[in-house]
Amino acid sequence: MIELIGLSLPALSKFVTDGGFPKFRAKQIMDYIYQRHVFSMEDMLQLPQTMREWLTTHCTITLPTVVRESTSSDGNTKKLLLRFSDGHQVETVLMKQHYGNSVCLSSQVGCAMGCIFCASTTEGLFRNLTVAEIVGQLLLFESIIKEEVHSIVVMGSGEPLQNFDHTMEALQFIHEKESFNIGYRRMTVSTCGLVPNIYRFAELGLPITLALSLHATTDESRKKIMPIGATYALQDVLDAVAEYYRQTDRRVTFEYILIQDVNSSEKEAHELGMIAKEFPHCNVNLIPVNGNEHINLYKPSIKAMQEFKSIVESYGVSVTIRKEMGDEIQAACGQLKIQHQQSLKEGML
Repeated sequence: MIELIGLSLPALSKFVTDGGFPKFRAKQIMDYIYQRHVFSMEDMLQLPQTMREWLTTHCTITLPTVVRESTSSDGNTKKLLLRFSDGHQVETVLMKQHYGNSVCLSSQVGCAMGCIFCASTTEGLFRNLTVAEIVGQLLLFESIIKEEVHSIVVMGSGEPLQNFDHTMEALQFIHEKESFNIGYRRMTVSTCGLVPNIYRFAELGLPITLALSLHATTDESRKKIMPIGATYALQDVLDAVAEYYRQTDRRVTFEYILIQDVNSSEKEAHELGMIAKEFPHCNVNLIPVNGNEHINLYKPSIKAMQEFKSIVESYGVSVTIRKEMGDEIQAACGQLKIQHQQSLKEGML
């Protein structure tokens, strides 16, 4: 059986013509799925009955099941807990921004990276998501909200560059005008620093924003909060990021989670400024740590965060403090999969 979600127009056209049907039918199928959100072949009434029967026999359109939907009190953040056909679950988040709808996609079930501040990694990695499962998260959101999505960030559960092939294929599919027609410049991919795959990403030459989860300014401090720091030296990570910028001419974002008494001192603010100033037009995104009080990780005070921001800015660097969206529904940065853990306890699997 062929899964139609995430199947490119050229591949779908070949499949249709190999089945003895006109090539133009492939565009009609794409239109039904991605514009009209029709997910039953039998309901694609512009197709002849013989073709609908053939599609039903040879194809599937498999969307994840919505287990739980949570919406913030201001209505600007919506989180879906999704179950795939094998029973595994992930969470994906919609954020209503001033410029339009943005969706945060997951790339893996769980995560192997072990960052101490992130809930997604607490149970380890179960498996990679398929192209259809990555695309399906976005498709499901559009079908629910009945609005177009302006941009996507691959910052949900998982390390996107560890699931490199499926993530890149999904993004290239999402870019296609027959599917979601989202420009590469409206896509962001986050990584904790898998050096070889940052170089692979650079070689594609796609103008996608790369967001490096930096979170520390020295190898010693990075190893304490991010196990990946023991595999790849910070300078090697930064060299790979610099190559990405050279290949794509796309500015880089440095994600820096602020944890009181761990990585938020004045000294570290100066060190971060010195790192960032070497990257033209980069942006430093400061993120107050979320929801990890149970392991004694706390966000600094607003005053301390503003002082940290001012020091980094003094190096001529663009700095923002990320607006906290979805914290009340555990949809903020680092919180995804908390609801998944609760659902396991509740016997929802």
